[in-house]
Parts: sequence; structure tokens; C-alpha cells
Amino acid sequence: MQSDRRLKASKILSDVATKVSSPKLATLAVRVRLDAFTRVKKAIDDMIAQLLVEKADEIKHKDFCVDEFNTNQLQTEKKEREKQDLIAKIEDLEMSIEALAKAIETLKAEIAEMQVQLKRAGEDREKENKEFQTTVADQRESAKLLQAALGVLQEFYGKEKAASFAQKQEPAGPPPPPGFEAYKKSAASGGVMSMIQQIINDTKAMEAETIRSEEDAQKAYEDFVKETNASIEAKSKDIVNKSEVKAKQEAELVETKEEKESVMVELEQLSNYNAELHSSCDFIMKNFDLRQTARDEEVEALRQAKAILSGAKFEEFLQGN
Repeated sequence: MQSDRRLKASKILSDVATKVSSPKLATLAVRVRLDAFTRVKKAIDDMIAQLLVEKADEIKHKDFCVDEFNTNQLQTEKKEREKQDLIAKIEDLEMSIEALAKAIETLKAEIAEMQVQLKRAGEDREKENKEFQTTVADQRESAKLLQAALGVLQEFYGKEKAASFAQKQEPAGPPPPPGFEAYKKSAASGGVMSMIQQIINDTKAMEAETIRSEEDAQKAYEDFVKETNASIEAKSKDIVNKSEVKAKQEAELVETKEEKESVMVELEQLSNYNAELHSSCDFIMKNFDLRQTARDEEVEALRQAKAILSGAKFEEFLQGN
């Protein structure tokens, strides 16, 4: 009777061992035929306990793998977004820094050009002022000479008119030809002196106009200098402000590049860990259901074998299940 039970129990274990490819179960199937019941039952209990522990450990391992893969994927996606954001920020900063550098160079060039214009305007103003002084001096000298000539004519023709007037007061008689001629000269002299006086007046008017033009030119030059200096000052302040912004952005660019390198390192670490997870988890996750089913079948076979060895009939055991 015991022999039959041994054979039935051994066959159950042997069949499942072949089905699930379990060397331990196959070995136990042989031991069932040879070893004492007590030792066999102890071996069955130990093997059931071991299989249950392995099953629980494998479930934990699978849960760990699923959690770690999910966490790794989420962290990788997050770091990829951070990387893209940092790359975009770096590009924006580089474009902004380049634009600021060009703007600063343009401002410097504009200031240099205005300084050149100031120098040229100063040189032109000095040249115009010298020409003005020469023109006024010439006009005043001409007026002085004309005034002197007018004085001579006035003195000369003034005496001649007096003599002519005296002759008119003499008794009537044949007019002497020389006196008559002298009177005609005196009459003609009025036109010459008027013309000289007009020239003197014109010279003074030209002098006044020249002085006004010089004053207008000087005022225009002073306004130009004032406006240009104000523009230079404004552009200089703009250069200072832009340089400060550029310096801050350059520091921010360095910091952002360091952040990007840090994220790249983290991504590499996540990738390496992902590879480790695949090495540790791929087999278990791929064969999890198959291995769990096989263990369940092993445990069930062991329990059946133990029940048979304990005296239960195989058919009753099967009906009970």
C-alpha cells in the first residue's frame, strides 16, 4: 500500500517536473520512492516553503522593476524637457548677447562719428570766424578810406562853392568863363560825393549783415555742440546700461550651460540605470506569468504528493480539488 502511494506521488511530481522543467522536482520524485515518509514530507514542506518564498520574491522583484521603469521614464522625460528648455534659453541668451554687442558697437561708432563731426564743426567755425574778422576789417578799412576821400572832396568842393557864391554877388558884367566852369564842376561834385556816401552806407550795412550772420553761425554752432554732446551723453549711458545687461546675460549664460551639463550627466545616469534595469528585469518581466504558473503547478504537485503520502486516496484528492 505504501509502495502504491509512493509511486502515485512520484508520478505526480515527475509529470509536473517534466512539464515545468524543474530538476529539483524531478529529484524529489525519485526521493519519494526511496526515502522514508517523514524525510520526504519534510523535503516536500521545505520545497513548498522555498517555492512560495521565491514566488513572493519574484512578485516583489517584478513590482520593483515596474516601479523603477516608470520612475526612470518619468525622470528621463522631465530631464529631457529641462534639457530642451535650457537649450532654448542658451540660444536666446546667445542671440541677445550678440544683439547687445552689435548695438554697443553701433553706439560706439555713432559716438566716434559725432566726435569727428564736432571736431570738424569746430574747425569750420574757427575758419569762418577768421574769415568774418578779415571781412569786417576789410569793410571797416574800406569805409575808413572812403570816409577820408569823402572828407577831402567835401573840403575841396566846399571852398569852390564858397568862391562861386562870392562871384555871384559881384556887379553884373560879363561872366568870366573860368568862374562859370568852376561852378559846373562844383555842381557835378555833388553826385560823386553822394555815390561815395552811398558806398560808405552800403559798406556799413554789409558789415552789420556780416556781424549778424556771424552771430547766427556762432549760435547755430553752439546749439549743434550742445545737442551733439547731449546725444553723446545719452548714447554713452545707453552703452553703460547695455554693457551691464550684457554682462548679466553672459553670467547667466555660463550658469545655464553648467545647468545643461548637469542635466546631461543626470540623463546619462538615468540611461545607464535604465540599462541596468533591463539587465535585471527583462527576463523576469518577460517570463513572469509563465514562471508564476510553473511555481503554482509545482506547489500544487507537492501538496498532492504529500497528501497521497499522508494516506489520502488520489481519486478523492482529485475530486476534492
